[in-house]
Parts: sequence; C-alpha cells; structure tokens
Amino acid sequence: MNICLFKPEEIGKPLDIKDERAVHLLKILHKGEGDSFAAGIIGGKAGRATITRLEVHEEKSADGRKSFKKGSISFDFVGESDGKPLFPLRMIIGFPRPIQLKRLLRDMAGLGVCEIHLTATELGEKSYLKSDLATQGSGYEMLLEGCEQAASTHIPKLFMHDSLAKCLDFLEGSAVAGVSSANGRFLKAALDNVGASESLVSFMARNCPQKEALCGAVAAIGSERGWTQGERLLLEQRGYSRLCMGSRVLRTETAATVAASLILGAMGFLN
Repeated sequence: MNICLFKPEEIGKPLDIKDERAVHLLKILHKGEGDSFAAGIIGGKAGRATITRLEVHEEKSADGRKSFKKGSISFDFVGESDGKPLFPLRMIIGFPRPIQLKRLLRDMAGLGVCEIHLTATELGEKSYLKSDLATQGSGYEMLLEGCEQAASTHIPKLFMHDSLAKCLDFLEGSAVAGVSSANGRFLKAALDNVGASESLVSFMARNCPQKEALCGAVAAIGSERGWTQGERLLLEQRGYSRLCMGSRVLRTETAATVAASLILGAMGFLN
C-alpha cells in the first residue's frame, strides 16, 4: 500500500484502529502522532495526511477472559495534486478464471487504464461469471488494491457483459465509436495468435507517430481458449485489427498486462 485512500466522507473523521489502513499505518509503517503519510481521496486529490491524535486503549470481553485493543487515529489531510490521471486505453478481456481475476484487475488499475470490460466469450467457461469474485463490489475492491499499489487516487471503471457482441455494442455507443477527425483517431486492436496481420509492436509503431493526433485505444483479449472464428469476424467487422505478441501462448492476465504496457508505451504514457 503506497497510498491510503479515503472516501470523501471519511476525511476529517477518526479511523478505527481495526481498519486495514490503520493496521498498515501502525504495524507496517510504524506511524505515530505527528507523523505524515501519503493519502488521497478516491476519485479526487492526492496529498499528505498527518496524524493529529492516536488513541489506543484495552478493553475486556464480557466474561473478563479476553482483552483487546480499541481506539482510533485522527488525521488532517492536505491535497497537493489532482492525482495521477487515467490513460485513454480501454481493455476488453474475456472473463478469466476467478483466481486470475484479482491479479488482472489489480494490474490493470496499476497501469492506469481508464476502463476494463470483462465479457463472456463463446469458448470461455460460463461458470466463471457466477463466482463470488465476479461482482461489481468485489471487482471494485481489486481495482482499489491496484490503485493503492500505484499510489493513484483514480480508479478505472469496470463493466461486465454477457457476450462480446453486447460489449462491442456498448463501446460503440460511447466515445470509442470509430474515427473523430476533430479529436484524432481511436486505435482498435484484437490480440490473437491465429491469423494475425502483424505484431502489436509494429502496429503501434506505424500508428503512433509523434505528431499525429490520437485520442485513445481499445484492446480486445480473449479468454483462455481464445476467440472463435465468429468472434474474429465480428471484431474485424467492427474495425479491430487482428494482432499478435509473438508466437508464445500467454495466460489471459499476462496477455492483458503485456498488451496494455506495449500500447501505453507506444502512446508515450510510460515515458
């Protein structure tokens, strides 16, 4: 945890010492009264917080057999910046195994993509969508962890779709639709080991010259069994270039992290 994130309504209120953020401050960072730490408001300012009061005392259980600590941390917060901005990259990802999902969302948030669209695919395991982790609430917590690691206050938006077709329809109804002569171009990349026209690296090099306006990109990555021919055709019809990242077959979360890194690097956001 490289930044302690708070909801707007939490600023100015004492933090219970049992809260995981308080545990991190006291047991990992060994902070005390008068010490400061990196803090931020979710979706808002990043800055420093200073502990103004640390109150800890022991209480006993009703039967008197056990004792436990109770208390709170009071702090002042000063915003110093608007926080690290999210980058104009949207990721379409075939729903992965639940055990992979936590790492995937955490890494996407850490890299700073603006949106993640998890979608069911024709070859994907349908039961993954019914797991306890496949909820907006659980997904948000995973993204929050990634932002805490990246010291970022801005959390990517998370969407879930029943099919690739519905996902693409949703995106085409948003700012990703096609080409805007006024604001620049939106690159559309579909990562695939089968029948790729070129590599993602060469595609980005051709399409990201320094002086050319580019308003963003969207990258589509299939589930662990890849895309079907029908999904490939659908992506091509919607303007996605079929691209590869070498000959090796990568896990979904690995492919997503590598693709996002290559695209953001080519767009100049990792300089």
